[in-house]
Amino acid sequence: MAQFIVPQRENVSENNQIIFDNLKNALGMVPNLYATMAYSNTGLENYLNFQNGKTSLSKKEKEVVNLVVSQVNECLYCQSAHTLIGKMNGFTEEQIIELRQGKASFDSKLDALVKFAKAVTLKKGRVDDLTLQNFLNAGYTKGSIIDVVIAVADKVVMNYIHNLTQVPIDFPVAVELEKATTA
Repeated sequence: MAQFIVPQRENVSENNQIIFDNLKNALGMVPNLYATMAYSNTGLENYLNFQNGKTSLSKKEKEVVNLVVSQVNECLYCQSAHTLIGKMNGFTEEQIIELRQGKASFDSKLDALVKFAKAVTLKKGRVDDLTLQNFLNAGYTKGSIIDVVIAVADKVVMNYIHNLTQVPIDFPVAVELEKATTA
């Protein structure tokens, strides 16, 4: 297996050095997974532009998607990062675990979202009619469907990069759960 060492600022292109500086100023650090994207001269910038695009989803809703998709894709790095970010957005540890398990008993609208996002991920977009209708009945729109699929794609990129590179996790490590195998 190819070894991926997390690139440092002096090892990346000038454009990526500027992005590293911006990340360090905004976050206080350059997360290892972002730094690893700097192996590509354009990948990190392209990804950050995609990740920061406008969406109808709230920050909490985006974290719901991030948590369940990272669980389905078995990405401990992203589970860890989004456990921390989820707490920053108001979720408790218990709620985060429940979201990663594919449910939200504490909020019916988020429950429909987490079940929809999990089904999109597991079934590669081939969501059953009941899950889709429950999502729409919860108050989401056809536009929300598109925004959720984009959010799933965003997280799949990072999950796959970490699953491939296995760079060290630089966040408090999330509790590991059972594999997600059903929608």
